[in-house]
Amino acid sequence: MVVYWIHMVQYSVYLHIPFCRHRCGYCDFNTYAGLESLIGEYTRALCREIELLRCSTEERLPVHTIFFGGGTPSLLPLQEVERILSTLEASFDLQPGVEISLEANPGTLTDEYLRGLRSLGVNRLSLGMQSANPEELRLLERQHSYHEVAAAVAGARKAGFDNLNLDLIYGLPNQRMETWQHTMELALGLHPEHISLYALTLEHGTPLNHWVQRGLLAEPDPDLAADMYEWADERLARASYRQYEISNWAIPSGQGIRSCRHNLQYWRNQPYLGFGAGAHGYAAGMRTINVLAPAAYIERCIQGEPRRFPLTPATQTGQQIDRRAEIGETMMMGLRLTEEGVSRLAFEQRFGTPLEAMFGSEIEELSQKGLLEVTPDRIRLTTRGRLLGNQVFMRFL
Repeated sequence: MVVYWIHMVQYSVYLHIPFCRHRCGYCDFNTYAGLESLIGEYTRALCREIELLRCSTEERLPVHTIFFGGGTPSLLPLQEVERILSTLEASFDLQPGVEISLEANPGTLTDEYLRGLRSLGVNRLSLGMQSANPEELRLLERQHSYHEVAAAVAGARKAGFDNLNLDLIYGLPNQRMETWQHTMELALGLHPEHISLYALTLEHGTPLNHWVQRGLLAEPDPDLAADMYEWADERLARASYRQYEISNWAIPSGQGIRSCRHNLQYWRNQPYLGFGAGAHGYAAGMRTINVLAPAAYIERCIQGEPRRFPLTPATQTGQQIDRRAEIGETMMMGLRLTEEGVSRLAFEQRFGTPLEAMFGSEIEELSQKGLLEVTPDRIRLTTRGRLLGNQVFMRFL
C-alpha cells in the first residue's frame, strides 16, 4: 500500500452514474442507454474505488459536498444510493451540513423514491427540466413533459426537499423568444431555490449536430441566444434571484444565497475527487480522468489495488498541474463567479504574488474594453464581459 500525505483542506466528491434509459440527441456526456443490468455490479465497483482511494491516505479526508451526476443517477435503486453513501461515510470525514446533491430526470421519480432519497440524507435535487415546450422537448429527445416536472417538484416538496434546482436550455434550432419566455415563466412558477441556464452547444458526434450539419435543422442563432440570456437575467432579477455564476442564479437565504456549494468548489479551483466511469478529479495538484467504459471500469476496480493518491485503479490519465497552469485555471474559473470574481487577497495568499504583478497588463486592457470591473478587493466580469467570457478567459491561460 502506498501512503501519500495530503494537506488537510475540504474536499468535494463527484460520483458519475453513466446509465440512461435513452441518450438524448444533444448529449456528449459519458452516458449509456440499455446497460441498466450493470447497475448493481457498477455500484459495487464504485464503492470499491472509494475504498481503494481511502487506502492511499493516512487519514479520512474532510468532505463537505457530494454530487451524484450522470447520466441519470435517479435510476439507482434506493439500496444502491444507501450503499454508496454508507461507503463514503466510512471512508471520509463527512462535515456537518454536508451538501448531497443528486441529478434526476423528472420522468424517473416517484413520491416513494423521493421520500427514500430524503431519508438517506440527500438534501439537494437537480431536475433536468430543459424546456416546457413539447416540440422543443421532442427535438432534445427528452423523455418527460412539463407536467412531470411539476409533479416531481411537488413530490420533492412533500418529501422534505427545500433546495431544488431546475436546468434549462436555450438557443435551440428554431427556438423563438416567446417559447423561451414561456418556459422561464413556468419554471419560475415552480419556485425553485436555484436555476441553471445553459446555451445549447452542438457537440461533435451528437445526432443534433449531425442534423444541423446535414441541413435538416437550422443553425442556432447566436444573437437570439444572447438576447434570451439577457432577458432571462433581467427576469430572474425581478423575481429576486441573484446571479452568482455566468449560468447560475439562486434565491437569497440568510446572509447569502442558495448557491450550489459543490459547483463553487470547481469554480474556486479547489480539490475534488471523481469516482465512476469517466469521472474527473483534481487533488494533490493532479487532474485525473477515469476509464470511460462501464465494463472496463468495473473490471479495473474489482481487480485493482491501491495506488498513490489521488490515483485509483480506474484512473486512465493523471496530469500534474504546474503552478502557471493552476494560476490560469484559477483565473478562468474564478471569473465565472459574477459577484465573487477573483479576490486579490485570496489570490495572493494562494500564489504568493499580487494579482496585478502577474496579470497587470491583461487586467488594464480588459478593463479599458469594458469587459472587467476592477475594484480595490477583486476583479470580475462586467455585464458585457459575461457575454464575451471566453475571450476574457483566454487572456489568462
